[in-house]
Amino acid sequence: MEFMSLSFERTQSVAVLGGGPGGYEAALAAAQLGAEVTLVERAGVGGSAVITDVVPSKSLIATADAAVSIAQASDLGVQLFAKGKEGKPLKPEIAINLAAVNHRLLSLARQQSDDMRAALIEAGVRIVSGHGRLEGRNAIVVSTASDGTDFDRVEADTLVVSVGAAPRELPSALPDGERILTWTQLYDMKRLPEHLIVVGSGVTGAEFAGAYMNLGAEVSLVSSREQVLPGEDKDAAAVLEKVFKRGGMHVLSKSRAEKVVNTGDGVEVTLTDGRVVAGSHCLMAVGSVPNTAGIGLEDAGVQMTDSGHIQVNRVARTSVPNIYAAGDCTTFVPLASVASMQGRTAVFHALGDVVIPLERRRIASNIFTAPEIATVGWQEADIEAGLIHGTVHKLPLSANPRAKMMGIKDGFVKIIARTGSGTVVGGVIVGPRASEMIYPIAIAVERRLSVDQLSRVFAVYPSLSGVITDVANAMHVTNLPGAEA
Repeated sequence: MEFMSLSFERTQSVAVLGGGPGGYEAALAAAQLGAEVTLVERAGVGGSAVITDVVPSKSLIATADAAVSIAQASDLGVQLFAKGKEGKPLKPEIAINLAAVNHRLLSLARQQSDDMRAALIEAGVRIVSGHGRLEGRNAIVVSTASDGTDFDRVEADTLVVSVGAAPRELPSALPDGERILTWTQLYDMKRLPEHLIVVGSGVTGAEFAGAYMNLGAEVSLVSSREQVLPGEDKDAAAVLEKVFKRGGMHVLSKSRAEKVVNTGDGVEVTLTDGRVVAGSHCLMAVGSVPNTAGIGLEDAGVQMTDSGHIQVNRVARTSVPNIYAAGDCTTFVPLASVASMQGRTAVFHALGDVVIPLERRRIASNIFTAPEIATVGWQEADIEAGLIHGTVHKLPLSANPRAKMMGIKDGFVKIIARTGSGTVVGGVIVGPRASEMIYPIAIAVERRLSVDQLSRVFAVYPSLSGVITDVANAMHVTNLPGAEA
């Protein structure tokens, strides 16, 4: 694919600090627009999203999904047997070689990182490996040696900061890499934990709790709220919690961990009500902290929040005109897809290309549990809170013919539309590959389509996406004479 370069009086220069999704896309876009680009990255292109977070975690979840598919194959009439010594059939058990699984996950992550690095080099991006920090508003100083003696100074017209975030640590439950773990340390385990206690029932906690349950581990989920996934669609959270409990997970609702102790051969999690939960390992999934400390942002005049996040506007610009920021280190939505879009938007704006400011309400997101939970736009809770006048309709996946063929029992499609006009403003999908199914609803939200316009798009029969058509049909806006507007 060929890209046209913008014409400048002189070649513009862009320096990017951090090679995660935001930094990668910023560097690539700047190179495509003809700028001189330098990317500074300490861990590897792709950042933690590729190397220790999104890529390995979703690969682990894919393995867990495969294990569940095999276990549930008998429901579809597929049975696995082996012959014993006397010719009698034996039913084999599913076994998980976690060491092999983790080796594959990290290999995939490194391969993805290498592919991204190759793409940047091919585009003409200069890559500097080391720890970088801002020096004023137009330079990044990079420590390129492990002992901090060698330095490289990169000057540029535009700076893009995309340094990501790291797992939040609690003083009373400090990770040790052996029994008390962050999500970046899970891949060092050689065997499946006998009993994994997950502290935190947000997106990260729910994803890993579900994955390890499906891999065969005993799992306890410590949730400080009434329901898992606080802040998400209540119907979706209810479905997931039902699936968790049906699978044997111990969901400890309205419980908060006070401290976690490594006992040598296991862990003990003490709750604030005095109860003690014993297990073999503990995963701390209590949020993340931006990697913005000590990199010169304050000295450069970049406005920050009390939590250390970089204040950005809808084109990823900071309070300093030539400094932009993208990804989890900013005040915008912490998603890899959003970081990528922020990176490109920042460069487009800085170099004078056409820019479409980012809009939170048009961002599609997904929780990679089983079933998956995908959302976009305004939600039912927003209607209940009086933030928008809308109507909601929901249909279960279980009534769909393709779902019946596949043995799907859990999940639904929900569409939110404006009252009167029927304009699609949001949606929720719970089910297998919800991350793929949400796309047509996301397009409807982005292009302001009505439920009638959405319903007139032909869906394959039979298909899971047919439920989207069914929901849209049920929300038909009547235009007959005498009908209410």
